[in-house]
Amino acid sequence: MEDKMRSLIKFLFLGLLLTALFLTNASASEDHEEFLKNLPVEGVVTMIDLGKKTCTQFKMMAPILEKLEKEYKGKAAIVFIDVWQDRSQAGRFGVRAIPTQIFFDKSGKEVFRHVGFMAEDAIVKQLEKMGVSRPTGKKS
Repeated sequence: MEDKMRSLIKFLFLGLLLTALFLTNASASEDHEEFLKNLPVEGVVTMIDLGKKTCTQFKMMAPILEKLEKEYKGKAAIVFIDVWQDRSQAGRFGVRAIPTQIFFDKSGKEVFRHVGFMAEDAIVKQLEKMGVSRPTGKKS
């Protein structure tokens, strides 16, 4: 009887754990969908890089994007979308090849598009053309 009780408790615990994981993932998925709906970010210059996390060019750009995302926080939005995970976004943004970087002004109007690897200095120059200077003390 004691073994059956332990098995039942383990089964119930596992069920609760799986339910909690499912609800957490569902909530995260809803947050992600809401985030995507709000792109480009209203009121700030936005750069969206659309690609695939496993592609070589993304692997080269990932550290650049992470660095610039931190540097420009509050001044410009730097966003990566994996079009293999969020396939609808490729169509939404008219992507024909990856990676594609799209720059939007503060009103959400597309002002520049680039296909392929984009170096840090090129991203910074485009942001400067759009009126967003690099935060002081930051170098490539």
